[in-house]
Amino acid sequence: MPVIPQARIHGVNDLRVDMLEPPVCGSNDVIVQVRQCGICGSDLGYLGMGGLTGPDTPMPIGHELWGLVVEAGVNVTHVGIGDAVVVQPMSNGLNIGNGGGEGGFTPLLLVKEAALHPDSTMKLPDNIPVTYGALVEPLAVAQHSANRVQASAQDKAVIYGGGPIGLSILQVLQYRNLADIVVVDLAEKRLQAARDMGAIALRGDDPQLTQQLVEVHGASDFFGMPLPASSVLFEATGARSVFENMLQTAGPGSRICLTGVHKEAASIDLLALLAKEVSIIPAMGYQHEFVEVFEMLASGRLDPAAMVTHEFALSDLEQAFATARDAESAIKVMIDCQS
Repeated sequence: MPVIPQARIHGVNDLRVDMLEPPVCGSNDVIVQVRQCGICGSDLGYLGMGGLTGPDTPMPIGHELWGLVVEAGVNVTHVGIGDAVVVQPMSNGLNIGNGGGEGGFTPLLLVKEAALHPDSTMKLPDNIPVTYGALVEPLAVAQHSANRVQASAQDKAVIYGGGPIGLSILQVLQYRNLADIVVVDLAEKRLQAARDMGAIALRGDDPQLTQQLVEVHGASDFFGMPLPASSVLFEATGARSVFENMLQTAGPGSRICLTGVHKEAASIDLLALLAKEVSIIPAMGYQHEFVEVFEMLASGRLDPAAMVTHEFALSDLEQAFATARDAESAIKVMIDCQS
């Protein structure tokens, strides 16, 4: 029987492309020929920690993907052979690429019980370019973040982190007609991408950052201290120091959306939090946002492909991950899973 490649984590910084037997389609299942799968920051995190399944169980990775249905079980009616689909990796508790038994960095992906959970394999509408398919998942994360803090056109927003999630949040907020959106980062590549997308880009290590935010969004008085009047702030770095600094400079009544994945505890000044009545609102993953993203992309007002800086073949996965780690040169790295 022929074998196919599957990217799996075997330990800390130990990523291998293993050769495994191809999937077998059950009566409720779908097999997707994966065309593109994006490298997510969480993939880098999983690799750095050695995966989620323990040292004795290799962990398949990859969860931002689109592909073509090449096989469908007899009970599957919502998609058919040849349909372009976006895979919702968390549907049905499958946790594709996130600790489950399947991962998207492979030419053939088994989506179990798709007939019972049609949202697991959602047909990409004809009016959306297929090149956007693997970007639907990070856009859904961004849309969920904006939904959680109820971001509206009246808000003044600051996004800390100009990676794929931060820039996805930027596009979502622009779709909601927010003006003067600020993106804060350290990498010039990402700051320039934010500028090209229409944001105000500021360096996170600039000692005048707080004053610059006041100049952009105005000042809000806090016991005689002028703080930025930014009303909604998005933490999309996963860096403890960034989050702690955000809390210090956040103005009265502002909302902080915690989107970045943090792996260490942060210190919070509860008295300042109380006095300023700052809200901290976590946003994890997505719920119904895939459909909302389809509608946004169909409008023609978003160009998520602007985030894509590199594309590699699956056979060059090691080089692709090395590139994705370099924030100075890469934003979103895509894998062609058919090469």
